[in-house]
Amino acid sequence: MIAALITVFVLAYAAIAFEEQLKINKAAAGLIGAGLLWIIYAMSIGNPEVVDEELAHSLIETAQIAFFLMGAMTVVEVVDSHDGFEVITSRIKAKSLSSFVWMVGFVTFFLSAILDNLTTTIVMVSLCRKLLKNQQDFLIMAGAIVISANAGGAWSPMGDVTTTMLWIGGQVTTIPIITGVIVPSLVNMIVPLTMISYSLRGKPFEMPAAVEEQRLPYTTKFERNLMFIMGLAVLISVPIFKSVTHLPPFLGILFGLGVLWAVGDLVIRPRKEGEARHHVTIANALTRIDMPAVMFFVGILLAVATLQHAGLLAALATWLDNSVGRLDVIVFIIGLVSAIVDNVPMVAAAMGMYSIEVHPTDSFLWEFLAYCAGTGGSILIIGSAAGVAAMGIAKIDFFWYVRKFSLLALVGYLAGGMVYIVQFNLLH
Repeated sequence: MIAALITVFVLAYAAIAFEEQLKINKAAAGLIGAGLLWIIYAMSIGNPEVVDEELAHSLIETAQIAFFLMGAMTVVEVVDSHDGFEVITSRIKAKSLSSFVWMVGFVTFFLSAILDNLTTTIVMVSLCRKLLKNQQDFLIMAGAIVISANAGGAWSPMGDVTTTMLWIGGQVTTIPIITGVIVPSLVNMIVPLTMISYSLRGKPFEMPAAVEEQRLPYTTKFERNLMFIMGLAVLISVPIFKSVTHLPPFLGILFGLGVLWAVGDLVIRPRKEGEARHHVTIANALTRIDMPAVMFFVGILLAVATLQHAGLLAALATWLDNSVGRLDVIVFIIGLVSAIVDNVPMVAAAMGMYSIEVHPTDSFLWEFLAYCAGTGGSILIIGSAAGVAAMGIAKIDFFWYVRKFSLLALVGYLAGGMVYIVQFNLLH
């Protein structure tokens, strides 16, 4: 059984890593892998009652993450369908390209923590494409946005899906993860941005002669402001909801989505007609959420759960402890590997490898894992969802990013990691 489980998991992982070459969506690979792993495990155990109980437990944990992601994605799409992000993007102006890097970097950093790094990357890269005349300047800004978005997502329960997984799983809580990881994440962003802005010193900020207005007049200024403020309020209130009620976050985000839905139907939708009326509906926003990404998370989490129940992850943790010895080095390696393969299965595996009884909530392992898994993906353009999104929008070449940004991202990753270790030792 063990050999069969390892073989299937490795093949599924390879199919995910080589998604572009195989022309098979990684969600399909994840779901097929999960199905085969549970079939092998169930047939080998030969005890349906035990397998049903373990599968039910894993399904509850997986469903909580899936429902939370669907709710959060829908809230973001609602804000976007009402052009709510224009409230921020329309205010970004600069005189030099160097100052523009810092302005966009910090907006991306904090917006990623409130929304998520993928959505923020799409919004900010699309904005820079409209504002920058020179194509090379645009590509450099896109790379800077990827680094800033991943750094911003690492310290927030809402910012990166891996931190969200740790938060929902109970490995980290809201205030400690923010206070513990925000400074290392800032260092992770500031170090590369300092080098980028230095290389751009003296270059003027040049906008196209005429910025084409692409937004259709679906909403008024009042409507944009209303939905932007309400959408942000819903997302920000979820950690508060969890802390006060002790109910799972998915219920908080669904409750907030319901409120947002009602406001849209009562205040905005009656004032629209025809295409504009359809465009601003929540039902339309639901059709735009990235369901393949949700299915990918479901498949990966269920696949990793099989290895956990089979005892493979505990054995791997023991082997790493005996071979490497240092927990900080192990987590550093996990972050580096997440630049090559997706960070979601890496964090899911780590959650199964290490017990929360041995490593309590908000301990060094979980906070450092949130930092490393969240920011390590910046080292390669394919190492994070934000990077892949920027790659598609800006048409960034893989090897161009390696030449221009990989070393910068690695230096930032190491600098932020060292800051976290020093900070942890000083405060504990």
